[in-house]
Amino acid sequence: MGIQIISISHKIAPLPIREMFAFTKEQQESMMRDMTAYPGILECVVLSTCNRTEMCVYAESEKEGEVFGRMEEVLLKEAGVREEDDVGKYLLFYAGQKAVHHLFGVAAGLDSMVIGEDQILGQVKSAHNQAREAGTTGVYLNTLFRMAVTGAKKVKTKTELSKTSVSTATLALKVAEKELGTLKGKKVLIIGASGRIGGIVLMNLQALHQAEIFVTTRRNKVISTKHGNNDFSMIEYEERYDYLDEMDVVISATKSPHYTFTYNNMKKRLVTQKPRVFVDLAVPMDIEGKIGNLPDTFYYNIDDFTRIAKENNQKKIKEAENASEILGEYELQFLQWMVFQKSLPVMARVRENFLEVAEKKGVEKAFDHLFYWVRENNTPQALENFFECLDH
Repeated sequence: MGIQIISISHKIAPLPIREMFAFTKEQQESMMRDMTAYPGILECVVLSTCNRTEMCVYAESEKEGEVFGRMEEVLLKEAGVREEDDVGKYLLFYAGQKAVHHLFGVAAGLDSMVIGEDQILGQVKSAHNQAREAGTTGVYLNTLFRMAVTGAKKVKTKTELSKTSVSTATLALKVAEKELGTLKGKKVLIIGASGRIGGIVLMNLQALHQAEIFVTTRRNKVISTKHGNNDFSMIEYEERYDYLDEMDVVISATKSPHYTFTYNNMKKRLVTQKPRVFVDLAVPMDIEGKIGNLPDTFYYNIDDFTRIAKENNQKKIKEAENASEILGEYELQFLQWMVFQKSLPVMARVRENFLEVAEKKGVEKAFDHLFYWVRENNTPQALENFFECLDH
């Protein structure tokens, strides 16, 4: 009985496996409804990002293995996993206090490829809101996600973790700068600039005030940044190959189910000999990886950032420890609340009994009766803990 989570993430699952579990909003809603239709499973939230998929449920069932089995069944079915596919070894299972601890860490960015990255908090909030709109959450997961978000916000304001956080969007520019020496005067093409990750790449690139920026658009759709800083050129998505040869950097971050750039088409258009960097931030992948085999061509995808992220993460270990202390306080508050919430029916019966005895025999006798009941129905250790709490 309680909170249970199945996680597929960058921690142990390679990119091809994560791609299988990169679900659309419609798929997420379908899975949440399938889960809550199952006897004993009352609430469900599904989070799906480029680096992780998390299914979180609250179940009244005492059969933990049965609940996990149902969760796994729904996830694998939606991912199109065949019986012969050996993907079970990439699933991480969390229950009870460990599940609570895991979600708090995810929301605060402590479980991310880049420790402290900012995007995950918004993604957790969006997943929770989506579940609320779908009607698949209730008092337990609503409270869990609300407190996880609150704890994550405090981590961002009380530690240096968020102030020094480096997202994959930022790393994309760092690797491009490293390979080319500088981005000053370079031509950079962004595919998917209207999306969450692509938009961050665009704003970060604008802040450098160095590169000549190009973004693709469909059907003359206007792309604007939050601050109205539109110092970039827009080109039709269908004409992207026509501009490819003059580009120094190509960054793609779409939700497309197919390649935005294929190897054969790129090879035909790349005529000018010069160093180029291709960065693929999408899951499933946007850019066919064989492009990295061409001379003077550098290719990075999400998995390539693991090593870079680790180097950055070493600098944040101390701040992560401070963050864990903050989150620990919120985790404790949630677990206390959950025990209290589950005990409301018991408390109601005790209160009713107390008032009944008090009415017949007086308050002192009612207290004697209550303490006698506590003594007879608890272990010595539980009694010791109970009276220590009363003494505080």
